[in-house]
Amino acid sequence: MFRLEEFNFHNKTVFLRVDLNSPMKDGKIISDARFRAVLPTIEFLVENGAKVVIGTHQGKPYSDDYSTTEEHARILSGLLNQHVEYVEDIFGKYARDKIRSMKPGEVIILENLRFSAEEVKNKPIEECEKTFFVRKLSEVIDYVVNDAFAAAHRSQPSLVGFARIKPMIMGFLMEKEIEALMKAYYSKEEPKVYVLGGAKVDDSLKVAENVLKKGRADIILTGGLVANVFTLAKGFDLGKKNIEFMKKKGLLEHVKHAEKILDEFYPYIRTPADFAVDYEGERVEVDLLSERRELLNNYQIMDIGSRTVEKYREIIMKAKVVVANGPMGVFEREEFAFGTVEVFKAIAESNAFSVLGGGHSIASIQKYGIEGISHVSTGGGAMLTFFAGEELPVIKALQISYEKFKEVVR
Repeated sequence: MFRLEEFNFHNKTVFLRVDLNSPMKDGKIISDARFRAVLPTIEFLVENGAKVVIGTHQGKPYSDDYSTTEEHARILSGLLNQHVEYVEDIFGKYARDKIRSMKPGEVIILENLRFSAEEVKNKPIEECEKTFFVRKLSEVIDYVVNDAFAAAHRSQPSLVGFARIKPMIMGFLMEKEIEALMKAYYSKEEPKVYVLGGAKVDDSLKVAENVLKKGRADIILTGGLVANVFTLAKGFDLGKKNIEFMKKKGLLEHVKHAEKILDEFYPYIRTPADFAVDYEGERVEVDLLSERRELLNNYQIMDIGSRTVEKYREIIMKAKVVVANGPMGVFEREEFAFGTVEVFKAIAESNAFSVLGGGHSIASIQKYGIEGISHVSTGGGAMLTFFAGEELPVIKALQISYEKFKEVVR
């Protein structure tokens, strides 16, 4: 795959695809973490005299965080200490004329790419490169730099459509992400521990199955809704209230898959011995083998219990590699952040090479000031897809572009 240092960008127009999709409240972005993650790539391009055309998406149609990129331009301007112009167009005549008139070192940001209907669907490269988006923009750009690791599991025009039309190059963030994930996945050091929590049950089951089958994991520790599904699959009763909640969320359909994984790898998948419930506004811990488990009929599981935290900590402290995705419970409420905070603290304090990903995971380590994790990934879905052993369309596109243009650009 192409790297940034291999190219001369002076006076060249670069379409830089990043993922600045960020949490918003009352129309304002509340975290600039993804902006800071791509700053080194933008600064490198500016310093090397490129005309930088930034493309990102924000939210999904009809969602609360679906907005223009005007706010993104403001934040980038502050971080870069130079004006980043917001262009209220994507590939129309106004956008193309604006791009043609740019000078070396200037930066603009196009409108939210998902305002274009073509950008919302996943399609193969062959279809993506025929879109108006790609055909129109390719007229006015020289190179594509892809630094949108968080969207690497999607196959959409802005992400893969230029691969066979223009040289497509990894940004610094993309390069760093791929290196860290590959290091964790292919490491020969043992034990390798995967901590799977949060609500992405289907993806987490695929990860568990893949890493255990391929010998990439020695132990899986579970939390959040992932733990609830595996606990049910082990034959424990989680009580009427929790089963109703899981049914409503469509999670019971994953229990069969979890049972199948347990049939083959039972001893290597650890589930909580105790849980914390919201008992009339307070944290109360319930041991699965105690009479207190009756509380699970009427009160919802909100976190793993302290006995589980202790067991998980012991395992993590002996690990050589730790991969973690998703919180252990409802960390947004302080009394139920205990499991997530303590498990993530253990990962940070261990001597293991550690990779942590997922929006909620990142939010929790930022909120509680947890430092010491080797690599914090910007992409939860992309990271899970990678560890599930599935192809990431953007990585594939970068490889295709390298093969197509390697003789031309050297």
